[in-house]
Amino acid sequence: MHLDWTPADWELEISAIRASGPGGQNVNKVSSAVHLRFDIRRSTLPALIKERLLALSDQRITAEGVVVIKAQESRSQEQNRADAIARLIALAQSVAHTPKARRATRPTYGSQKRRLEAKSQRGDIKAGRGKVRGD
Repeated sequence: MHLDWTPADWELEISAIRASGPGGQNVNKVSSAVHLRFDIRRSTLPALIKERLLALSDQRITAEGVVVIKAQESRSQEQNRADAIARLIALAQSVAHTPKARRATRPTYGSQKRRLEAKSQRGDIKAGRGKVRGD
């Protein structure tokens, strides 16, 4: 299942904060980092996706079901905002993909035979490693 979804503006709570880390004087005076908060339960996501997101054990999702993403890679606030939204969409798409269920199969007769043959060969090699006794 592919999810073609973008969050509406009213679903996102974006606040500008000061970025941590290096950046000289600029880092102390410019609020270029972005804090994005997204409430999963109040969102326009399909019910199945909401359920999977809430079940996810991701540190970005709080116990109340709010996704918190901090973006501070860029020096531009707009770029950080776009990055945070892209990361939110990627998170939603990651749970939208359902892996194909694995069907149990039996090993073929030939593969079983080869495995047992290799085991016995290995056993012979190891058996030949004993002490050499000269009588």
